[in-house]
Amino acid sequence: MGPLELLRWQWESYPRYHTHRVNLILHLVVVPLFLAGSVILLLGVVRLSWTWLLGGAACMAVSVVAQGRGHRLEAVPPEPFTGPGNFVGRLFLEQWINFPRFVLSGRWWQSLRMG
Repeated sequence: MGPLELLRWQWESYPRYHTHRVNLILHLVVVPLFLAGSVILLLGVVRLSWTWLLGGAACMAVSVVAQGRGHRLEAVPPEPFTGPGNFVGRLFLEQWINFPRFVLSGRWWQSLRMG
């Protein structure tokens, strides 16, 4: 599945996998942590700084672990990853595009009220 198909598939099924109130609130806190970690990691590469690289990677890891725990609360578990490329693609598309779109579209709030 190419990136555009993966993006569309993830967006269409997004509300199904994000209904539990705790998971929704957790995402609201830890997705920005992932985004900040990504930027810090990139700056670490540009600056050739191990401290920044490790700090960014740590932020991203904490976010991924927290989201994984949050998804365990969901009635419908996420689809299993089909490989490393699928994992990375889904992770970055969710963090950088689909979750922000979910919040900005009002669907996050709608899911929270229904949860």
